[in-house]
Amino acid sequence: MVEKVIEQKNMTAYQKIEKTARRRKKTAAVITYILLSVWAVIVLFPFYWMVLTSVKSYSAYNAEYIPRFFTLSPTMQNYVEAFTAVPLGCYLLNTLIFTLVTTLVMLVVITLAAFAFARLEFRGKNVMFVIFLSMMMIPNELAVITNFMTVTNLDMRNSFAGLILPSVMSVFYVYLLKENFEQIPDSLYYAAKVDGTSDLRYLLRVMIPISKPTLVTITILKVIECWNSYVWPRLITDDPDYFLVSNGIQEIRENGFGRENIPAMMAAVVVISVPLILLFLVFHKKIMEGVSRGGTKG
Repeated sequence: MVEKVIEQKNMTAYQKIEKTARRRKKTAAVITYILLSVWAVIVLFPFYWMVLTSVKSYSAYNAEYIPRFFTLSPTMQNYVEAFTAVPLGCYLLNTLIFTLVTTLVMLVVITLAAFAFARLEFRGKNVMFVIFLSMMMIPNELAVITNFMTVTNLDMRNSFAGLILPSVMSVFYVYLLKENFEQIPDSLYYAAKVDGTSDLRYLLRVMIPISKPTLVTITILKVIECWNSYVWPRLITDDPDYFLVSNGIQEIRENGFGRENIPAMMAAVVVISVPLILLFLVFHKKIMEGVSRGGTKG
């Protein structure tokens, strides 16, 4: 009888502890979701305000003494002006060409470099890789100055070659891909060499398929980087025929519909921003997967 009473008391105490733990877990979850919701509103509000402004008419926008968070008469005229007042379509085409060519060439370059550092054996490889990594310590401003002088001396200003060539190499992406390549067992490489497989064929048939998540991540990040590129295109091009969307926005502001037509400007910015937002929403899981895989060994 006494044992039953003690057992019931223990069960009651255990149930209380379990109930308290569940209550704390639910409270923590509620607080977490509230904080995340608040942070999401803070992060997304500028984009919402940009889209909202882009569908307001010029007169309605200027008539607002107090900003309104909605509009009862949305219009698409600002988007029409964004494509007719300035050659926004040309800027988008230039950016697309620059992004695709730069990304494709960079993938070839970094894949070969990462394979050499990860699998090939040659004298001074480790020293060379340390020197290669030390290039990440060089300020971007110094690289921009050097690249500008080189491209200018080669007479490649106002050309796609001048835009693309300085952007086809990335020390960070080589390091990320090398770490991923080194996770592939050496036994696969030695077995392939025994079968008479060349290094290039082994790279194409084995290493690239296994490292596909990291390569997809690098591709997406490079596309975003190229699309948002501003300093180098602004520095190396003064011909509107080679303007990208980033420096095209400045041209729109200065010589397009003017600095006062904010709704039309916001419409142009929305058109430029939407492709990257959709790209990130579609592939954000692959980006996280590729980064975590590239930085984990074993």
